Amino acid sequence: MIRLFKVKEKQRETAENAKDEAVRRKQTAGELRLHKDISELNLPQSCGITFPNGKDDLMNFEVSIRPDEGYYHGGTFLFSFKVSPIYPHEAPKVKCKTTIYHPNIDLEGNVCLNILREDWKPVLNINTVIYGLYHLFTEPNYEDPLNHDAAQVLRDDPKLFESNVRWAMKGCHIGDTFYSQCI
Repeated sequence: MIRLFKVKEKQRETAENAKDEAVRRKQTAGELRLHKDISELNLPQSCGITFPNGKDDLMNFEVSIRPDEGYYHGGTFLFSFKVSPIYPHEAPKVKCKTTIYHPNIDLEGNVCLNILREDWKPVLNINTVIYGLYHLFTEPNYEDPLNHDAAQVLRDDPKLFESNVRWAMKGCHIGDTFYSQCI
């Protein structure tokens, strides 16, 4: 009988040690760098970061941007970030979760930002990406569009573009596309 208790006690200790090891698992270089980037974030007051899966999953997070100037003033736009284990050698994958009328963001949420593609360098960080996204709202770029219709309207008729942005942010249709309210 005494031996049975010792075997059970040994099994319990083994299970507890396995839990401790899982908690203390070694972080990848990408996780360490991302932890550093997040701890050093210096965001404007109009931006925020949340971790929908909890603080244990730093590799997936959301950033909200509320521009305080430009066409998109007053709107709130949500972006999801998925960071690769080989970060910073690969740019984070960023998607806009808010349906938006924007020349550099398509209706599927893909974002056209040079530092997320060909101009990505390991010296860049999450703070740089967030400021780049913020800049897309203050200075949309019709020369490198994902949404060609919005880019053409911005280039040819900025007043109509501004009107379309306002209607879209209020949750209306522009052409055949319905935009969710974000204002």
